[in-house]
Amino acid sequence: MKRVERLHALSEMLRRSGKRGVSAERLAREFEVSVRTIKRDLDALENSGAPVWSRPGPGGGYGLASGASLPPVTLSPAQAMALMAAVSAAPDAPYADLAAAGIQKILDVLDPKTRARADELGSRVWVNALPSSSRTIKSALEDGMAGQRVIRMRYTSKNGTTTTRDVEPVLFASTNGQWYLVGWCRLRNAMRWFTVARIERASVTKTACSGHTIHEVGEPPANARPVHTRGG
Repeated sequence: MKRVERLHALSEMLRRSGKRGVSAERLAREFEVSVRTIKRDLDALENSGAPVWSRPGPGGGYGLASGASLPPVTLSPAQAMALMAAVSAAPDAPYADLAAAGIQKILDVLDPKTRARADELGSRVWVNALPSSSRTIKSALEDGMAGQRVIRMRYTSKNGTTTTRDVEPVLFASTNGQWYLVGWCRLRNAMRWFTVARIERASVTKTACSGHTIHEVGEPPANARPVHTRGG
């Protein structure tokens, strides 16, 4: 493991340790380096602005100050490239534009050496993503979902039938490489899965959703799972 990657992993381990802290000896075993190297790494984290605390004596160790934040960005080149690849490969994903803008902010504040290495590694990853839906349609679906407003859309089913639907958005789902808007269809008075690529027009109405929940959709398909932020 290169030092920049070890420093990031080290800060994450300190964060997860909470008020307990963790000893230098345990950190050394975890990263398979000497205690002396770990202490140099801890000094480097502290000098970079990380709120590292130490507690001497039996049961003591190192940790991060409660409520304090880590340095703005401590990504390795591989982690930065992974973020770029994930967004580039899924331009049709909900809020993909916002994700791309967020990643660009991260890249802009990486140190020049890490940014250069990430760019070089990124040139070794090619994607051939399918064309995404129009920006107007995506914006309507995203805004309707975020604001829980009824979406009016023109939709062509698999058998070629075109209808105008008022849909209460409940969730986005990606399965078998296809994105769906799952929502309560007021035309059919039932929960329906709409293939996003088959939505020809969409706009957000001023009507609030009536409160249908994801529990009404049922269990996700075997190859799909909810997206959550993961705690420590």
